[in-house]
Amino acid sequence: MYRAARTSVDTSESSTDNGPAAQDRTPAPERANRSGWRRWAMDTRPLRRPAYRRLWSSTVVTTVGSQLTAVAVPKQIYDITGSSAWVGYASLAGLLPLVVFALWGGAIADSMDRRKLLLITNSGIAVTSLLFWIQAVTGLDSVLVLMALLALQQAFFGLNSPARSASIARLVPAEELPAANALGATVMQTGLVMGPLLAGVLIPVVGLPELYLIDALALCFTVWAVVRLPALPPLTEGAAQRAGWREVAAGFRYISAHKVLLLSFLADIIAMVFGMPRALFPQLATHTYAPYGEGLALGLLFAAIPIGAMIGGLMSGTFSRARRHGLMVIVAVTAWGAAITGFGLSTSLWVAVAFLAAAGIADMVSGVFRVAILLSAATDEMRGRMQGVFTVVVVGGPRLADVLHGTVGSVLGARAAVAGGGLLVIAAVLSLAAVTPALRRYTI
Repeated sequence: MYRAARTSVDTSESSTDNGPAAQDRTPAPERANRSGWRRWAMDTRPLRRPAYRRLWSSTVVTTVGSQLTAVAVPKQIYDITGSSAWVGYASLAGLLPLVVFALWGGAIADSMDRRKLLLITNSGIAVTSLLFWIQAVTGLDSVLVLMALLALQQAFFGLNSPARSASIARLVPAEELPAANALGATVMQTGLVMGPLLAGVLIPVVGLPELYLIDALALCFTVWAVVRLPALPPLTEGAAQRAGWREVAAGFRYISAHKVLLLSFLADIIAMVFGMPRALFPQLATHTYAPYGEGLALGLLFAAIPIGAMIGGLMSGTFSRARRHGLMVIVAVTAWGAAITGFGLSTSLWVAVAFLAAAGIADMVSGVFRVAILLSAATDEMRGRMQGVFTVVVVGGPRLADVLHGTVGSVLGARAAVAGGGLLVIAAVLSLAAVTPALRRYTI
């Protein structure tokens, strides 16, 4: 199973591996004649590759389904307890398994066929969603059971995410990685907007338990799509033969030895910890934007960043062909900081929403190129572990930001905390770029 070359697969099913042999099959005249709206519209080149298209299409279906469960779990917990505190405790119950199994899942993804790991973990998530449905439809009404199922679900997700992300570099050539990441991120952001809205419509019509069942059925499509992927075993003889914590530690050593990877993580930590103000949205909705209606203001504040990210994804043709990936990350994080600063200074709700939407576009660009750097700068035998660390950073950064912004906002006021955080993002990322040129010079 562990061979120096990939298993033989039909080239109509998968692109060649990322590297010098990976060629863009887009006809040259078509690439040269992109004009008008096609220059800025979503870059769909990766969808011409059947294997990637299957992986992406499964994400389209399951992203909305996963958001139905994401709404149903806290709603059911609140219905049982009448306490928002228990909703928060449930969130923490899912965090530790996600972090632990994302790190471990990255090591596993580097030691076995990633397609097989995706089959196992997607099946596990589907079974968990079915168990959610069973406990809801039987009226068990146990918060502890819900928290245990949530922890199990997040553990499977932690194992799944690194394998799914690391597989992309085996399905598309290097020059299409930003476009592939933009397609995936756009689907995720669409789900963040449409999933909760759909849940709100469906609960009065079909009931809360059926949300879990819909998610489970959607995951069956994901399993079917993964079955049709080509085998994705380790490429080299030197790939890890086991997946213990020694291999996880080797992944961290790999990051420390490859400066551009470390810097890409630091750029995201800077943006999220200093510049993600979601913990202050309720305070801002209650006080600063109260004249617009607290409910309207809160909904718009939470929706604005995902909507901006969706817009950025739909316009990915404007940036997906950039080759200076490191510079694009620096520019995007700086733009994020500027947009968050503008949001903090805004007294008009509509201006504030516009700044948050701009921040969402910047976050989309940053994410697209950070993932592209991880997939292109890391060797295949390390990509799973790099994606595991990436998952932890993406999950952990905003939670640290919640603590920081909530604390500072209660002392200095919400608007001062938000604007100050945005300025810190700009100062920190520009300092990082000036002191360590490896990131800004990184070119694919």
